[in-house]
Amino acid sequence: MSRILVVENELHLSRTLVSNLTQVRHEVHEARGVAEANRILAASTFDVVFTAQDLPDGGGLQVLAATRNIDPTISVVFLTAHGNPEKATATLRQGAFDSLAKPFQPGLVRVAAERAAERTRLLRENNFLKGTVERIAGTSDLCGKSMAMQTVRQGIARVASTSATVLISGEAGTGKERAAHAIHENSQRASRPFVPVNCASLPADVLERELFGYERNSFPGADQGRPGRLETAHQGTLFLDELGEISATVQSKLLSVLTEGQVFRLGSSKARMVDVRVIASTHTNLAHLVKSGIFREDLYYRLAVVPLYLAPLRERREDIPDLCNLFCRHIAEDLSLTRRRLSPGAVKVLQEYNFPGNVRELRNLIERAFLLSSELEIGPECFPLFNHSADKSAAEHENLSNAAMAGHSGSVPSFNLPQYLEKLEAKLIASTLASTSGAQAEAARRMGVSRSVLAYKLKKYGIRPELVPDVTPQPGAKGFEPSAIGLH
Repeated sequence: MSRILVVENELHLSRTLVSNLTQVRHEVHEARGVAEANRILAASTFDVVFTAQDLPDGGGLQVLAATRNIDPTISVVFLTAHGNPEKATATLRQGAFDSLAKPFQPGLVRVAAERAAERTRLLRENNFLKGTVERIAGTSDLCGKSMAMQTVRQGIARVASTSATVLISGEAGTGKERAAHAIHENSQRASRPFVPVNCASLPADVLERELFGYERNSFPGADQGRPGRLETAHQGTLFLDELGEISATVQSKLLSVLTEGQVFRLGSSKARMVDVRVIASTHTNLAHLVKSGIFREDLYYRLAVVPLYLAPLRERREDIPDLCNLFCRHIAEDLSLTRRRLSPGAVKVLQEYNFPGNVRELRNLIERAFLLSSELEIGPECFPLFNHSADKSAAEHENLSNAAMAGHSGSVPSFNLPQYLEKLEAKLIASTLASTSGAQAEAARRMGVSRSVLAYKLKKYGIRPELVPDVTPQPGAKGFEPSAIGLH
C-alpha cells in the first residue's frame, strides 16, 4: 500500500482516480489546487503525487516544484489532456516520473501508481543505505577508501535493517566487534541491549551457563538462579565472538534457540521465549571445521545467512591514513589531551609495516605515541619498533624459527630462546603500561592476565609503572639491557 495525493480540480476525474486506486488498497488524499496541495504535502508523507497540468491557482509544474522541495524522492505523475504529447514531454524534462493522458484507463492508472511507488521506494532505500554507509565511515574504525572496506560498509548498511543472522570473519584485531556494533546501532534493535560474549575466553561449562542461564542448585555453587546472556539480549543483539571455540553441547543448544526461539536454563524444563538477533564472529575457517566434523553444518548455515569478511590491514594499506586521523581524534578525546596529528613520514612508516595485530595494534601504537611525545605533530621517531634494524632483527628471528621448525638444525646458529622471549614479553608489558599511563588494572585487562601476574612480571623485569610515559626496565633486570626494550 502506498500513500498517494491526487491534485485535480475536476471533481469527477479526481473521484475516478481515487476509486481506482483505493480498490487496490492505496491510501489516497485529494487536493483541488496548488495551495491546498502544498499544505497537505507539508503536513504528511506521500509516495506518489498525481497532478493535473492546469489548476485554478497555478499549474502542475508548481506542484512538481513544491514536491521536489519537500521530498525529492516522491514520484510525480502528470495528468495531461488527450492529444497533447508536447506538454507530456515537457513535464518529463522538468522532472516528472510519468504522464497519463485523459481520459484514464483503470488498468493504466494502477500500473502507473505501482511503478511510481516502486521508484520512490528504491530512491529512499538507496538514500538510507548511503546515509548509513557515510555514518559508519565517519564515526568508527571501519573507515577507509579501500574497496574491501567499502564492501563491508555497504554490507552492514544492507543487513542492518533486517533480522538476518550475520557471520563476520577475519583475523584478530580487524574490527569484527566494531562491525557487529555497527549492525546493531543501525538496526531497529538499536535501543535494546547489545550483549557481547567472548566464547574463547570461557571454559565450555561456564560458557553454557553464561549463554543459557541456570536455576538454583543446578550445579555445585549455584545458590540462586540467574538468566543467561540470551535472555539478557531479548529484543536486542547477541554477539558471539570467536564462535569456532564453542563445544558440541553449546552448538546443539544454540541451534535450538535459533530454530525455535526458546531458551532452557540449566536445571529447568521450562521454555523461555526470546527474540534475539545473533551476530557471530570467527578468525578460523568455520567451513573447514564443518568438513572435519568439529562444527555442526546445520548451525553453520543458520549463522552464515549473511557473511561479512574483514580484510587484514596489510591488504588495505591505503586505509591507514584515514585510520590514523580517526584515532588521533578519538585518543585526544578519550585521554583529554591536545589534538595532534601524525606527520607524513610517520604515516609512511606505518604503511610499510605489516600489522600482525591489525587495526587494534595500530590504535595502540598511536595511543602510545601520544603519551611519549609532546609535539603537536608526531614524527616517525615515535614508532621505533618499525626501524630497519628492528624489522631486520624480527625477520632474522622468524627465519631462525622457520629453519628450526623445518629441521635444518645444522644451519641455525646458537639462539637463546628463553632470553629472547623474556625480552619480547618485557617490551610488550612496558608498551602496554605506557599506553595506559601506568594504570596496572587496565594494562592487565588489555593483556588478558590477572593483577597478581602483572605485578610478578613487573618485579621480575624491574619495570616501574610510576616512570610512565618513559616506562623502561631498570638496569640489571634479568637477561637484558634497557635498550633492548625498544622504547628509547
